[in-house]
Amino acid sequence: MPATPAWPPRSAPRLFVSGEIHLGEPVMLDGNAANYLARVMRVTAGDAVIMCDNITGEWACRVLGAERRSVIVEPVERLRPREPVPDLWLCPALLKKDRFDMVLEKATELGVRAIKPVLTRRCVADKLNLDRARTQVTEAAEQCARTALPEVTTPVKLDAMLREWPANRALFFADETGGSTAAEAYAAYSGPAAILIGPEGGFDDAERTAIRAHPQACAISLGPRILRGETAAIAAISLWMGTVGDWCLPIR
Repeated sequence: MPATPAWPPRSAPRLFVSGEIHLGEPVMLDGNAANYLARVMRVTAGDAVIMCDNITGEWACRVLGAERRSVIVEPVERLRPREPVPDLWLCPALLKKDRFDMVLEKATELGVRAIKPVLTRRCVADKLNLDRARTQVTEAAEQCARTALPEVTTPVKLDAMLREWPANRALFFADETGGSTAAEAYAAYSGPAAILIGPEGGFDDAERTAIRAHPQACAISLGPRILRGETAAIAAISLWMGTVGDWCLPIR
């Protein structure tokens, strides 16, 4: 006899929803979520959908009914609890729109807990559409099967960030003028951490001096070449995850 197909299938649509999911309690989706399921994925009654609520985890759900503007699904089984997220913040200086979009997407895929944008003197951009940014990280989390969304905060000026920095969190500062080898610096510290990445033109001398003088700051090097802001963010996060983050844990 042929094997029974896995349920839910790996190809099932996956999305985050607002509000806590409970077993057997139908959820009505409208707006963009309903449009995506009904008009893009063309789900019908009986189809599987995977939903996450950023609270309880990931759920296999069955479509009860689908119309153009609303889709009703019933949670059938919790597949995974909300994942533990490594306590790493990314503090990237704002970049041009398309480049910062990449930072948001890749930082989410790589597993950071929070993205806290920074405004510096050489930033080309000075504003961030926070709703759009949160939509981008949600879509990235759906794509990479995260069950926890990273926090995205309103950009703050560098001096304000340094002034209010928590005393228990290391601040690894990617400095193109040199510093400790990133992997060695990461391995020497255990605890809450953050990575600070500069803008297209880098930090100016006064900013660099202020960062280096901060008691929680540790200047790190990302190699012999000058990296773009988005490349530096990806490289620094990857090194951290591979050294002390959840890349070091067995695959579930």
